[in-house]
Amino acid sequence: MRETDKHGLFWHWGKLMYRRRHLVWSVWVIIFLVMALFAFQVPSMLKDNGFTPAGSESDNGLNVLRDEMGISATMMDIVYESKDGSSLMTDQAMQLIEQSLSKLQEQPYVTDLHVRQDGRIGNRQDVTSVNVIFNMDTNDALEQYPDIRRLIPDIPSMNIYASGATPVYYDMQEASKRDIVKSEMIGLPIALIVLLIVFGTLLAGLLPLIVGLFSVTVTLGLLYFIALSTDSLSNFLPNVVTMLGLAVGIDYALFMVSRFREELRCQPSIEQAVAMTAQRAGQSIFFSGVAVLIGLVAMAFIDLSLFRSLSLGGVMVVSMSVIVGNTLLLSLLAVFGEKINRYPVIPRRFRRSTDGEESRFWSKIAHGVMKRPVTIVILLCAILITCALPVGGMKIGIPAAEVLPPKYESRYGADLMNEVYDPHELTPVQLVLRADKPYTELDTIQAAEKWADQIRKVEGVRRVDSYVAALAQLPTAEAKAGALQNEQLRAQLEGSHLVKGQLIIMQVIPDVQPDGDEAFELVRQLRELDLGSDVNEKYVTGGPAVQLDIIDRITNALPYVVGFILLVTYFVLFIAFRSVLLPLKAVLMNILSLGASLGIVVLVFQHGYLADLFQVTSTGIVVAMLPVIIFCVVFGISMDYEVFLLSRIAEEYDRTKNNEHSTVEGLKKTGSIITSAAFILIVVVGAFIFTDNEMMKAIGLGLATSVLLDATLIRVFLVPALMKLMGKLNWWAPRLFQSKSERNAA
Repeated sequence: MRETDKHGLFWHWGKLMYRRRHLVWSVWVIIFLVMALFAFQVPSMLKDNGFTPAGSESDNGLNVLRDEMGISATMMDIVYESKDGSSLMTDQAMQLIEQSLSKLQEQPYVTDLHVRQDGRIGNRQDVTSVNVIFNMDTNDALEQYPDIRRLIPDIPSMNIYASGATPVYYDMQEASKRDIVKSEMIGLPIALIVLLIVFGTLLAGLLPLIVGLFSVTVTLGLLYFIALSTDSLSNFLPNVVTMLGLAVGIDYALFMVSRFREELRCQPSIEQAVAMTAQRAGQSIFFSGVAVLIGLVAMAFIDLSLFRSLSLGGVMVVSMSVIVGNTLLLSLLAVFGEKINRYPVIPRRFRRSTDGEESRFWSKIAHGVMKRPVTIVILLCAILITCALPVGGMKIGIPAAEVLPPKYESRYGADLMNEVYDPHELTPVQLVLRADKPYTELDTIQAAEKWADQIRKVEGVRRVDSYVAALAQLPTAEAKAGALQNEQLRAQLEGSHLVKGQLIIMQVIPDVQPDGDEAFELVRQLRELDLGSDVNEKYVTGGPAVQLDIIDRITNALPYVVGFILLVTYFVLFIAFRSVLLPLKAVLMNILSLGASLGIVVLVFQHGYLADLFQVTSTGIVVAMLPVIIFCVVFGISMDYEVFLLSRIAEEYDRTKNNEHSTVEGLKKTGSIITSAAFILIVVVGAFIFTDNEMMKAIGLGLATSVLLDATLIRVFLVPALMKLMGKLNWWAPRLFQSKSERNAA
């Protein structure tokens, strides 16, 4: 917004915070201490990974399988690896494994437990696995998982790994808890060091850290009460709240403390300094917060609990950062006053020298940019577009255990499974069919044979397993119908979960990679397949179908997400700066930095460049959720720096009406603080690169890269260069939207 000395709403708010300073900070301390008790419990309460496409065809099919067939999607694989390389395929080894699992098999929540015999590939005989299916939902299984794991006893001659959906989700939950602590241990000490160097005094350096910690803790405490009433909050939520809260909270406080110290030098009293800090910096972080919220709100457009959880948590923690900055921080500034410059960690003479050198440094950069704006614009646009080129070849997918490093047993077990078992056999596509008549009727048997023949003809199908295929040794449908009069045979078929009543399951083993575009095309063809009037209901589900439904929900909502962010951001900045072109330029600059950072994410996570450095597993894909999360979060955070820079330029322009002078002064006054804030944010979010969850690694890398590009190439060079080239057009707006002073000047 265009800052002025006119006493507005925020100025009066600052006066109020000064008068009630002791009450305000005391109330906040009480709130913090109470919320801290609940905040630490939040990671343990969140069990949903957030990827379930509720209400989709695949989800509806899984619900039918669970409710009517007793087939649960909640399962695990127990992977056994011989320590000395001996075969585990012998009868003796099989018997030893089965006997060791007798207690687990006796549990009422276990519906099926069997050694996987089919689908083996290669010559490895030293690895086998046992598939366990539960009759409880994912949340209950995760809650009981530690007890389940204890029922899997050690076997001296074997290494044992629990893998599959339930162990992977549990390990992701545990990784989430560790990652929060790990990232804070890495990021916060470095952030404190940077803050102390930037401000040179202890109190000024500690205040931004206090704001960040208060924002995160209070938000997590509030999420505790929300989690009590719903089980649909994603287990990624605490990580994202911590990352965003610390980054944004510290950033906002950094700008406010910096502005307060500046106002102390030119205002007659501490009260006036607090009021003008609220009028200028407080108003700036309010508009910056709104800009960040736009992207976070847009995530809720995607009908997946992951995005809605992150949207909720992000909106809460960013709003909390703005509130804490404009209440607690203002009250503390009022309490400390001139004392904020005491307790130096850098001697005053060095700070003065540094301030002078910084001013000259940014003055040289600003004047240098003004001399060569065309060259700078062409060169930097070329660099950023080049960095963004890999986005054109981005392949998205839904990994499972790959989001964890191999040190987790669920990930290592999954890797062993992929070595020993054919992935096509492990992840079939399932057709859930409801016939007109029970499966034992002749008409249904004949229809089922016809359905199986139709399905086999679909491109990409290797094999169709069904109850009619199990009876293939019988030559005719009549013979099959006669055989099905045998109660023992019916019990066997129903026990294998192929049929029940009028429900018929056809397992389609794909002949293509089960997690790629070819598998998704196979699912689409099966869904379009017309099996005739004998089928009352048809659902295509299974792993590939679930992945397709997740990706479709993301891609279908993406135009609305992007459109909402671009339009609302433009509108908010137009209101803030009363300019037609400045918001448009800001949006375009953010798209450039976003594209470049996404391109780097693609290079690392899809193509494997520097993968060893960041300790990531390159799977040849980018997690489908990442582009959306990075776009929504980065767009808002990048806009922070645009708002802070343009607000100071606009303040100078309102005073001098000289575009070039205003741009130079704005960069001189904000260059140091923007780069310092950006470095702190890079440290805070970049710390997540070295955590265990690869999705958080990618988010951390994307955010850190984008902020690095944004605060250096774009805000320091590209934006001032464009301001110079656009001249007075920067400040043009229709007369209706101009202020009275602007209309008079015109």
